[in-house]
Amino acid sequence: MVERPTASIRRHSIMVRVTHWINAACLLILLMSGLQIFNAHPALYWGQASAFDHPLLALTATDNNEAGIRGVTQILGHAFDTTGLFGASTGPGDQIWARGFPSWLTLPSYQDLSTGRRWHFFFAWLLVFNGAVYLVYGLISGHLRRDLLPTRLQLRKIGHTIREHLLLRFPHGDEARHYNVLQKLTYLAVALVLLPLVVLTGLTMSPGIDAAVPELLTVFGGRQSARTIHFLAASGLVLFVLVHIAMTLLSGAWNNLRSMITGTYVLPGGPHAH
Repeated sequence: MVERPTASIRRHSIMVRVTHWINAACLLILLMSGLQIFNAHPALYWGQASAFDHPLLALTATDNNEAGIRGVTQILGHAFDTTGLFGASTGPGDQIWARGFPSWLTLPSYQDLSTGRRWHFFFAWLLVFNGAVYLVYGLISGHLRRDLLPTRLQLRKIGHTIREHLLLRFPHGDEARHYNVLQKLTYLAVALVLLPLVVLTGLTMSPGIDAAVPELLTVFGGRQSARTIHFLAASGLVLFVLVHIAMTLLSGAWNNLRSMITGTYVLPGGPHAH
């Protein structure tokens, strides 16, 4: 059997790789500690104050002698039985416990708001610092302009790129040297929209920050609105991570993982393959 020719390139610099893995660790811990904080009051509202009778989202539990504890998720006034996951989940001894999100999704796993807040705040500032380092490096080195800004040709072919991804056909040869237009637009949206939105809405929920910068409350429509936007933006980050992992696995798990660890990426089919 004739082996297809291959070529190796240096795809990621050491700074990109280090900041990538720090971001990954921060996002995981922020998600789990954030859900711990959310469980202290598992409901979302809009405006400055909590409208307890009309939440946008609520993860609650009901208890009666016949059915026992049942989890109920309420979204915009519509209720759904989510026993076993949201509102009421399986705990130690296979008992059903009243919790917003299940224990395996929170940090710590038991209900401890103060510990969850300490984890959340520490890794939130680490994420901000790491993001600032990445941004400064990207501007100085030209990484942002060179690797993340889509070209006009790529934008004109965005429909073709979407179709190829839906068919799970990924670039080979020279086309695999650079991010495609979907990757570039997604990474820009995460770096310039979702992450800043998470940070700013997180700051808006701080009474101390509100006193120093009251304009944040005006921008986001109140502390409860900021909390809801914070939750939605964080959910967007989770969706991004899940899709990112799926695409990494489907387009060549070991090759992609190696490129983010060592920086070396192998071009399938060689540099001029089609």
